[in-house]
Amino acid sequence: MIKAFFQPTPLPVRASAGLLAVRLVAGLAFTMHGWGKIQHPLSWAGPDPIYPAFLLFLAAFSEFAGGIGWLLGLLTPLSSFGIGCTMGFAIYLHAIKMGDPFVASGPGKGSWELAAVFLSIAALLALAGPGRYSADRCIFGQKPV
Repeated sequence: MIKAFFQPTPLPVRASAGLLAVRLVAGLAFTMHGWGKIQHPLSWAGPDPIYPAFLLFLAAFSEFAGGIGWLLGLLTPLSSFGIGCTMGFAIYLHAIKMGDPFVASGPGKGSWELAAVFLSIAALLALAGPGRYSADRCIFGQKPV
């Protein structure tokens, strides 16, 4: 049952190459964003965070470990879920709570555009899978045609 969850769907070579490119760029971005947070996973938001420490830890872990998961194509649905939840919360925070526009109105201004792009990538990788060039395929095989 778990094996089937992580087995990628068979995809053409070109689609798998495109997914690999997306995974590498987005995975590197998340690994780098998460690196600073994972160094201090309970306090990366400053001395008086408004969110509980366990949420800070989940965000740091999702970004760092999820980024590595995307880079390798390893446990891709799980990585995508963690990153998707983190980006969904980032959208809520910026769009609803802070009232930021979709696109920043100037340098140094907030927006929720990038969080929406990353949420879309998480949805893509969760639904399409990591493609044939992934650790998931090497470890779990691929779904039957």
